[in-house]
Amino acid sequence: MIDYTDRGARERRLDTLLASVDKIIAHAIRRGITEHRDGRGRGRTLAGTVTMFSGGNDSTVLAHIMRTRTDYFGHANTGIGIEATREFVRKACADWGVPLLERTPLPGRRYEDYVLEHGFPGPGAHDRVYARIKGSAFEQINKELCPNPYRQRVLFVGGRRFTESARREGRRIPAWERRKSIVWVSPLRGWHALDLNTYRQRFPDCPTNEVAGDIGMSGECLCGAFAKPDELAMLRTYSPAATAVTEIDRLTAAALAAGVPAGRCVWGRRPVDRPCGEGCNL
Repeated sequence: MIDYTDRGARERRLDTLLASVDKIIAHAIRRGITEHRDGRGRGRTLAGTVTMFSGGNDSTVLAHIMRTRTDYFGHANTGIGIEATREFVRKACADWGVPLLERTPLPGRRYEDYVLEHGFPGPGAHDRVYARIKGSAFEQINKELCPNPYRQRVLFVGGRRFTESARREGRRIPAWERRKSIVWVSPLRGWHALDLNTYRQRFPDCPTNEVAGDIGMSGECLCGAFAKPDELAMLRTYSPAATAVTEIDRLTAAALAAGVPAGRCVWGRRPVDRPCGEGCNL
């Protein structure tokens, strides 16, 4: 166990973690792409590297690390988030000179479509909503970069960490995994919050999203599936979230008018007998 009060120990650990980023990515490319043979014994080719950039603190550190290693940054515009965060992402990408692939959900898979059919999602519906409003955007990026999924693969680099949240604590996060023509990589999976702080101390040019600093999250996705108690009340007092809050209010009224049961027309709802992060039914 590292002594985080020892600055030298923190710096040495950071050196090791940064070296592991390149090793994990190189291993994923080799095993998941170039050495993975098709039925004719042919290897695949790398169609592009996309680093996912949500605008949160973890994501921004990853983006800063990858700014000279990635071909593109990818951002899922969920349609229910804080615009100031999207502006932060766009500016950072422009400052670094890396193309940004910002995509919105496809028709029929938008957040509004889900709410008008099912109501606002609770924790148990998170994966379904994620697949619709974020997965849909990633699928578009993959199809654009990978016209031949039988011979090509796209490397998607994400910022998932073991200790990112109570929900992910102890969960298995592989260094890399392949899903059809996408190879997902998680080079920060073993990083702790203090490692991220050490990185920012070493690289003070790593930008900070004011939204994440103000409210403790990027606000890039306000689907509400894992909303904290009184989160909506907090958002109502935070001026950059005004447009998103107005959209939540509009969808609440629209869902009620569409005949969605009133109990499902509450943003941030969750079963009262289950803590944040545990599953529930729709």
